[in-house]
Amino acid sequence: QVQLVESGGGLVQAGGSLRLSCAASGTIFSINAMDWYRQAPGKQRELVAGITTGGRTNYADSVKGRFTISRGNAKNTVYLQMDSLKPEDTAVYYCHERLYGVDYWGKGTLVTVSS
Repeated sequence: QVQLVESGGGLVQAGGSLRLSCAASGTIFSINAMDWYRQAPGKQRELVAGITTGGRTNYADSVKGRFTISRGNAKNTVYLQMDSLKPEDTAVYYCHERLYGVDYWGKGTLVTVSS
């Protein structure tokens, strides 16, 4: 199985920056596509950013130009650099990986952006 653990969340003022990390462990043998999702109170979970096995990235329109997803040197590790944060970015952020038709999720890390 795969275990995903997020870190790096916290409280930041609007306009500030945070970097989220996702550490993967378990039965992992190769690079896999990975994603960041977020869920705000009363909102549906939404895809924020993704990175493919080939390194291509995609972003939600709401974060494009402000967030950057990237890989670390270890297998199935991913970061989310968040700049120019806005109060509407406040949410629990989740790391996600799909492996052999099974979705794996971290427990989430809370990001709170104050105005």
